[in-house]
Parts: sequence; structure tokens; C-alpha cells
Amino acid sequence: MSENVGISRRSMLKAIPTAVLVAASDGILSRRRAAAAPVPFPQPALRTRRPVPGTPGAVLEQTLDVRFTDTVVPGYGTATTRTYNGTIPGPTLRLRGGDTLRLTQVNGLPPNEPHSGGHNRPHNLNSFNVHTHGLHVSPSGDADNVHREFAPRTAEQVDAGDPEPTYVTTVEIPADHPAGTHWYHPHLHGATAVQVAGGMAGVLIVEGDVDEVPEIAAAADIVVCVNELRLKDGKVPEFTSGNALAAVPATLTVNGEVNPTLTLRPGEVQRWRLVCATAFTALSLQLTDGQQNLTLHQIAQDGVTFPATVATDSLRLAMGNRADVLVRGGDPGSYQLRADGVSEPLMTVDVTGPAVEPPMGLPTTLPAGKPFLDEGDIVNPDADREVVFHIDSGVFGGTFPNAYRVLGSNPTPAADPDGDSTQDPAYGLFDPGYVNHTLKLDTVERWTVRTDETRQASSHPFHLHTNHVMVTHRNGERLDPPVWQDTVDLAGGRPGDTVTFLVRYEDFTGSTVAHCHQLQHEDLGMMQTVDYVEPGRPGRHPSRPS
Repeated sequence: MSENVGISRRSMLKAIPTAVLVAASDGILSRRRAAAAPVPFPQPALRTRRPVPGTPGAVLEQTLDVRFTDTVVPGYGTATTRTYNGTIPGPTLRLRGGDTLRLTQVNGLPPNEPHSGGHNRPHNLNSFNVHTHGLHVSPSGDADNVHREFAPRTAEQVDAGDPEPTYVTTVEIPADHPAGTHWYHPHLHGATAVQVAGGMAGVLIVEGDVDEVPEIAAAADIVVCVNELRLKDGKVPEFTSGNALAAVPATLTVNGEVNPTLTLRPGEVQRWRLVCATAFTALSLQLTDGQQNLTLHQIAQDGVTFPATVATDSLRLAMGNRADVLVRGGDPGSYQLRADGVSEPLMTVDVTGPAVEPPMGLPTTLPAGKPFLDEGDIVNPDADREVVFHIDSGVFGGTFPNAYRVLGSNPTPAADPDGDSTQDPAYGLFDPGYVNHTLKLDTVERWTVRTDETRQASSHPFHLHTNHVMVTHRNGERLDPPVWQDTVDLAGGRPGDTVTFLVRYEDFTGSTVAHCHQLQHEDLGMMQTVDYVEPGRPGRHPSRPS
């Protein structure tokens, strides 16, 4: 089954990514079984904006309470992990351009264990911060600042009965911010993978023009958040070696359940906000009954609306990617959202019930999500940047032997410039005191990002904070049209994937990061510091970010 609406998927990147716990009950005294009512498709708790009198904007205030909780995961059992407000995922936050997001975060976790292994080793696992992944907002101060640390109480403070610490994040959403689907998660270097692998993540939606397209407004708006839990004996194992998390089989949940069921009527159109909130695993998705696929009509990638709807029967989502798709029920039957390499379905879709006549429509035009850039916007043709993701094995002794490097333009300097760079303990590894890229506002530059890993399964999604990038080429082939993304999938192979993109640095100055979004790799050093600066201002000398 296939429908062709808008642009062919061959002209776009492969993108994207979710259901059967319906029971029967006959009561204790009855011998006759009666079918139970269908279990509603799970949705995360929803938090919305409230108007502020006398101002055009609104505010969304939310407390995120972080502590170890015993969370019942239907289809798995009880998991004891760090969570937002005791749920996996955390609450969905919905707001609009011009609004203020104010998060009060309570750290109710135990004191951190002592650490002496260096900053590119797992550490401070009970500290965190928050990253509003995909938002074009300030990376400084108390906004989307991933250099902050929200530490728990010390052992002495616990003994003294001191209150649990709270930390406030205030994010001002620009009035002209594009409408789209984003997510939030912790981003403290050294602790990110463990926390996201326990379910610390939530969906963040900016409402706007695309939501008012009649065919989209008429569709049910459904969050499909895929979390990747790495659980052993009901908890995330201690991150004490390079394979401690990666070797644990993944439990993939959708909105906190294993394989939940969603009901779709023939002819009905639903809008799914697919969020790949995974730390280790990319998802190549199909919605299939084993014989035929339901068409996915993609309308946005990483929170930016497409120029037109893209009809496809498969989507790839790297870790951190999002995609908005419209799905129209076809022939009655049971379909499954499946990911390549994952044995169990992510969710089940039952196409059933009275048909919608006439079938609900699909949009033929979409509002412009973000204007395209052009190579002619590059003022300095020598300003091209290169990023190369590279792993050297056996560099370090102990349980974390591999060096996860970011090479290319201005890598972190070697500890021994005259030595063997493949064995150097610092070359290309994240150094919080070194600025790898100084990026001037209102400048357009071209980046080429690649991996030289030969294993196809070695995935290194590239994520630049604060500004979306416009992918123009993949593996040397020009995309028509190009695609706005904030996280760009890169798989290994012979050769490994290469992408080229244009990016304009806009609106916000400050220090932030670019990194591999396989979060274990990021925690172990595959990250760089970037400084956004005003035009004409030189970059700061290498120093620890303030």
C-alpha cells in the first residue's frame, strides 16, 4: 500500500521513527469472559502555558523532581531508575513562540561518589542539568546552558538534614521560533548516558502555523516518545566499563510502555510526533502487517516543517532525531511499528472500526518552516570546517581502553605534539578548557562531517547545539530539496557516511557544545566546545567555560 503526496522520499534524507495490553475480564464470580474495553494509547502527562496578564506571551512553569523511583513499565515490570516526576518519559511541555519556559528542578538523588578518573570517564552520576534539544534559544546563563551542574546534597548535608537543592532554568522562546517537536534531557558530561538510559527525557512542543493547516488540525495529535532503557535486574547497571551499558539488551518503550496498542479507523488521519529519545540505538522504522506497509506522510524533521509532505514507507531516526508524520488508516488489520534489528515491535496499530467516509484529507501545501540557505551566503570561502569521528582502541589501560576522538578542524591538542597521535591521551578528546570552534553571529559556514569507522553498525550522530544545520549533501550526493536538522545521522562502513551542511549562527552568543549523540561516546570524550560570538569579536583564549 502506498500513497504519493508531495515530494518523493528519494529527494530527502532517510529519517524517522510506536501498542497490546488489551485484556479480557469476567469478574471473580463469573465463568463467562467478556472482552474488556480497549486500553487507551498511553500519553505522557501534559503541561501547558498560561497567559501572563498585560503581556503578549505566556509562561509554562514546571517542577521536575529528579530522584530514584520504582516505575512500573507495562510489558516489562518494575524499573528503579532516575526519572522526572517518577514517570518515563517525563511530562510533555507545550508552548508557543514568545513564551517563557521556567523549570524548577529538584535534585533528590543521593550524594555523588568520589571520582578521580578524569573528566572523560563516567562521574557525578547523581548530578545533572537540562538541555532543550532542538530549541533555538540562548545557551548562556540559566537558559539552555549545558555547562551548569545541578549537584545533589553532599553526605554531610544529608546528615545535617539540609533540604534537597533546587535549580531554576529559564528559557525565553523567540517570538518567531518555528513550530515543531523537540525534547529535553540531562546533558552533564560524564553522566548523560546513564541518565537517559534510565528514562530521563521528555517531549517539548512549540505550537504554531503548521498546527493550523486544516488537514493537520483535524488529525489527532499524538506523542510517540521512544525511550531506550538499559536495564539489568530492573535497574541501570553501574557504568564501570566501556561495555557496561552497551552490552545490556535494550528495552524500548513507547510513552513508558512496551508495545502499546493504538487504534486507527480506516480513512482516519492521525499526526504522530515521533521522538527518538534513545542514547545508543538508531531506529529504521516501518509500519507493517508483514505483507504491506502503511504510508508515513512526513511533514517535519527535527522540529522544522518540510516544504511539502513526503510520502514514504520507511524512516530512519538517529538518536535525538524527531519527525512529525501523518498516518491514514487503510485496510483493516493489525500493523506493527518495527525497527530494523529489534526483535519486538515498538507498538501495534489496530486499523479497525467504522471507516471515515470520505477519508480524511492530507495537506497539499505546508507553511515555510525555515528559509533555505545558499552557498552564495558564504562570505569567506576558506571558512569550511571539518569534523571526523574516530575511535582509537587500546589507548588507555583499565576498563575504558578506547579513545573517542573528534578530529578535523581544530581538534583538542595532543598532550605530546611530537608523539604518536593514535596513542595520545588528549588528542581530539573533549577538554572543557579548550575552545574548538569560534563561530561569529550572522555568518554562514559550510561543514563536512564524517566518520572513518569501518563497522557499519558504528553510529555517530552529529549534534550542534543552538542552531539548526541545513544538510545539502549526503555521501557526495546533493539533496533536492535540502533538509534542516539538528542531529545528523552518520553510520560507519567502507567508506563511512559523510554529510555536508550549511549553518548560519544566529541571535545568541555564549559557550556550548557539538558532539556525537551516541551518548556513551559523548561521555567518554567525543565532544567539542563551541563559542558563539558577536561579529568582529575575537574568540576567547582556551579557558574553562564560565
